[in-house]
This record gives sequence, C-alpha cells and structure tokens, in this order.
Amino acid sequence: MEIDPLETSQKNIYKILTGAVIPRPIGWISSISEDGVPNLAPFSFFNAVGEDPPHVMFSTVRTGDKNKDTLNNVLATKQFVVNMATEELVEAMNATSIELPPNGNEFEYAGLTPIPSIKVKPFRVKESPITFECELVHHYSLEDHKNGGATIMIGRIIMFHVDESVLLDDYKINMDTYRPVARLAGSNYAKLGEIFSIKRP
Repeated sequence: MEIDPLETSQKNIYKILTGAVIPRPIGWISSISEDGVPNLAPFSFFNAVGEDPPHVMFSTVRTGDKNKDTLNNVLATKQFVVNMATEELVEAMNATSIELPPNGNEFEYAGLTPIPSIKVKPFRVKESPITFECELVHHYSLEDHKNGGATIMIGRIIMFHVDESVLLDDYKINMDTYRPVARLAGSNYAKLGEIFSIKRP
C-alpha cells in the first residue's frame, strides 16, 4: 500500500509515523518562563545528536498554530533541562503531559521535586537519575504544514548529572538499575526487554 502524505490526513500520518518509528526515547523537558514559572513536559520526538560537543534535540508540535509553553520558554530563555524517564517515574512523567495554564506548575501537579541546576535557570527533576543541562543553539520550524507543524530544538549539553546508582566504571550506564522507558504508539510504552550484542565488522 502506497500512502502519499499530501493526500493523507495529519491524524493518520501521525499514527503511521509513531507506530513505525519505535521505540522512541522520551525527552522530559523542564524549562522556565521569563517570569520564573517552571514547566515540565515529555516529548517523544527526542534523541541525541552527537557527542563532540554533546548535543540533543527535541521537537514540539504546534497544534492549531499554537506554541506549547515549553517552546515559548526555551525560545525566550535559550535554556532547558532534559530529565530521563524511568520505569518508576513513568506515571509522574505521563502526568506532566497535562495541559495546564501557563502559570501552572507540572512539578507540583505530578508530585515531583524541582532542584536547582548548576549552569542554567530551569529546574531539574530530583527523582530522575540522569539529567542534562542544555543551552539552545539552534531551532527550526517545519514549513508547508497543515495544522501548525513542529519546531525542532537543538541544545548543547553543558552539564551532565548522573546518579551513582546508575553509573558503572569507565562512565558506562548500568541498564539494570537505570531501567529507562520508551514511547510507542498511542498510550503504549516499552521497557528495555531483551538486550543482545552484535559486533561491528
């Protein structure tokens, strides 16, 4: 079956894309407004970009041509924090996807603990074992969209926070104690499951 995105609804394109590109890591993004109001929201269009220097990206949709608070905050302050979501945090992470008013506080709503960052203004999630403090270096809004499109945000990691409980020797991450979760389609999430190795030729 051939499917032309120009002749397919945005809703159906979303279902195909998010059902096919799986699992997707979750960027649990904390930001802060110019007035000092903290914000916390999960984004599954998220990944690492490179390590030299270290960068990550996330993308936020603009349904109905309206910016999410995260996008407004990051564009205004040029800073954000990535908090990695784990199995024991998945319910709280999901709770922060609620649409609160701009002066709402997702940390309070989800029962999470905001703690100060070292180099950026947005708070970190204390309960998250791995967090990245980031400075925005580039953003790009998708063109020729049907319903608002999306904006891609690329940030440079300027500080890592890794809890010793998930850190092995030689800076490797312990998958057994880290236990990250990933996004699938709809309301589905995934755990790591079976891990296997294939050496490069």
